Amino acid sequence: MEVLVPASRLVRWVENFTQRHGDTSLGVVDGALTGSAADRSTFTARLPFDAPYVGPPEASSFAAAVGAPDDWGVLLVRKGGFAIARLRGLTTTDSKVGQRHVQGRTKAGGQSQQRFARRRDNQARQAFEAAADHAARVLTGLAGPVVAGGDHVAVDEVLADPRLRGLGVVGPWLAVPDPKRGVLEQAVSDACAARVEVHNA
Repeated sequence: MEVLVPASRLVRWVENFTQRHGDTSLGVVDGALTGSAADRSTFTARLPFDAPYVGPPEASSFAAAVGAPDDWGVLLVRKGGFAIARLRGLTTTDSKVGQRHVQGRTKAGGQSQQRFARRRDNQARQAFEAAADHAARVLTGLAGPVVAGGDHVAVDEVLADPRLRGLGVVGPWLAVPDPKRGVLEQAVSDACAARVEVHNA
């Protein structure tokens, strides 16, 4: 099981883990904070943006290392829309959210089905081109990483644009519904949280 834990809740999360599972010894292994409890339950906590943790084996030190870069971005794309943001730390400096109609699948057969499929493909391509145009504007000259999410194929289509090839995409992948303003705001929060993998005994 993997959970996202914001920096402000991380120390309490480790305390609660200890209360549930018994005395817990902390360590640092492969750039992650690890915990091993008396009942043999374990956790592995990783910093956001694929950053390695190199501090002491302490929850408070790890929580202090959970942060966002000075210049980074979010790119969310699905067939139904896109959301793009550029941020300085947790502050959004530029963003764009857009919806595009892409026809759903049809049960019609024969030539009708082929015609609908061509129309759907054309609509999807236009939607991805619009997302790439806005991404190129918002993310041009980005110094830091990009966290992506939505539909893998859709994101790959957008990132294939030559203007975006210099972007460095890092984890975690954000599984989101059709991107809207609220979805984008939650994605920013999730991108900045620690990823904690828990194995209960």
